Amino acid sequence: MGLGPRSPHKSGRRFPAGGKRGRGAKGSGRPSGRQREPCPPPDGRSSPALDAHPHLSPEALGYFRRALSALKEAPEAGEERELMVHNVLKEAEAQALALATNRTGSEMLQELLGFSPLKPLCRVLAALRSNLRCVACHRCGVHVLQSALLQLPRLLGSCEEEEEEAEEEEKEPPLDTLEELVLGLASEVCDDFLFYCGDTHGSFVVRTLLQVLGGTLLESERARHRGSRSPEAQRTPSRECKPVDFEVPESFLNCLQDLSSCFLKDIAVFITDKISSFCFQAALQILHRKLPQLCANLCNAVIDYLSNRNSSADGSPLLLFLRDQTSSRLLEQVLLVLEPPRLQSLFEDHFQGQLQTMAAHPIANFPLQRLLDAVTTPELLSPIFEELSPALEAVLAQGHPGVVIALVGACRRVGTHQAQVLQLLLEAFHCAEPSSRQVACVPLFATLMAYEVYYGLEEEEGAAPADHQVEMGTARALGEVTVLGSLLLQHLLHFSTPGLVLRSLSALTGPQLLTLAQSPAGSHVLDAVLTSPSVTRKQRRRVLKTLKGQYVALACSRHGSRVLDAIWNGAALGARKEIAAELGERNQELIKDPFGHHVARNVALTTFLKRREAWEQQQGAVAKRRRVLNSILED
Repeated sequence: MGLGPRSPHKSGRRFPAGGKRGRGAKGSGRPSGRQREPCPPPDGRSSPALDAHPHLSPEALGYFRRALSALKEAPEAGEERELMVHNVLKEAEAQALALATNRTGSEMLQELLGFSPLKPLCRVLAALRSNLRCVACHRCGVHVLQSALLQLPRLLGSCEEEEEEAEEEEKEPPLDTLEELVLGLASEVCDDFLFYCGDTHGSFVVRTLLQVLGGTLLESERARHRGSRSPEAQRTPSRECKPVDFEVPESFLNCLQDLSSCFLKDIAVFITDKISSFCFQAALQILHRKLPQLCANLCNAVIDYLSNRNSSADGSPLLLFLRDQTSSRLLEQVLLVLEPPRLQSLFEDHFQGQLQTMAAHPIANFPLQRLLDAVTTPELLSPIFEELSPALEAVLAQGHPGVVIALVGACRRVGTHQAQVLQLLLEAFHCAEPSSRQVACVPLFATLMAYEVYYGLEEEEGAAPADHQVEMGTARALGEVTVLGSLLLQHLLHFSTPGLVLRSLSALTGPQLLTLAQSPAGSHVLDAVLTSPSVTRKQRRRVLKTLKGQYVALACSRHGSRVLDAIWNGAALGARKEIAAELGERNQELIKDPFGHHVARNVALTTFLKRREAWEQQQGAVAKRRRVLNSILED
């Protein structure tokens, strides 16, 4: 929705949910298809046709399918399983290329590599490396190559190599070590770096190789890749995945440095080409963790290159690239890895005075969000806040609430301007005056709706805003909680004084708070109530007491049951008795529910109903252990 300049009492404000970035987004300035011609193979011959790949017979496919099924059913340890793995992978080695370039075969080979010991993996990797370009640039083969590389955290440095080498020394020809194979693969990629980075499939290999050489698995890779995930990893929600470091030999870091220096040779391509840019972004994340000085050098090279392009009529030439979909994504990553002094100077030289323009732009608002995410000092936050704060409502009306959320997050992180930004939010959502409206701020923030829109009011232009009616607030069911609205409330609850938001939460009725707890996004607001160090026990109890009478409905909800578990884990013995008593009245309903039966088990509801004294002793012991653990953690 478009809005004109703000008037104090203008009604009908529904803030758009925010723009999306994607292929072919308006204003990207880039065609949707790729224009680059494919590079010829190194030997000058034309690329092989798709049907030139080795053919995998139905019989072979059936064999590997049966073998994989048998491996999944076999015990996790034992000589029989080891022999089975060895034999299956021996067959896979002989048909590695055919398996890797077959859709079904590649999926099975990825799973087989997850079982592989060191030696068989080396043989398969060697077979794939001998056809690197064919495999790396194939839509199925690339995933197999990634799976093989992603086994390194599990197998690198394994002493199994020496043991097997002694047994097979006379039976088989010498085989390169895993370290040598990876370094050799990196050398081949380095020789034709621009081709692999620019290829739709080959770029995935480059990104995975950068992670392996740097000893860092990025969150995006761990969440996306399935073939090499262990059963424990598969049970872990992707949102819990964080970058994970593992030990690598010094030769890997040296190779990473050599590979990363290739970006400088064709920096214009890596800034402007969509596919190649992804490799550069991954490299910056890894180098920031492992080789920070090289990361800083690459960032400076990007900034210097963009700053020296043709000048923009309205400021720094860098602003032109902030409006381009491809280069703006790279600049986002640069902003996130810059050191605070360099970030401060970048802001002063290029961004200062342009923030409101960036906030209104459909693409440039995303780099602005990353700039706000990177702010860690009051010296940088203060001029940014001063420039953006007058336009807060306009930014929301333009459909870019992410900018506002990032600004509030920066205020939370740095610890300054918290009272001011809260007051500006109240004004933007039309619940600052009269003060009786402030109690309704939580539903407004959660749904990203202004007061008049949320309650369906029609106010005349220039008329004084009406007082908030409690009856109107309690009669209205809670609207749909947005993800960004939930993030906004979570930030506000971690402010040093979250009293206003807590009073608004306490004013919700039981059904309204239940709706919040059952919402995928809204449930995290209650998580913030339970975990924020700014929320006292008394304030927490005042909010949660509204849920009395709603515990069964909470327990029988996917997201509500998780909230109830969190409430239970932090509850004292008296509160646990109340929760268990309410749940016990509908025990049979809980046991039959797919979510409720987990809650009943967690609460030990059967013990509570049949052996109350034993239950109280058990819960008392649990509470004592928790107090001891908390005292240890506090010390």
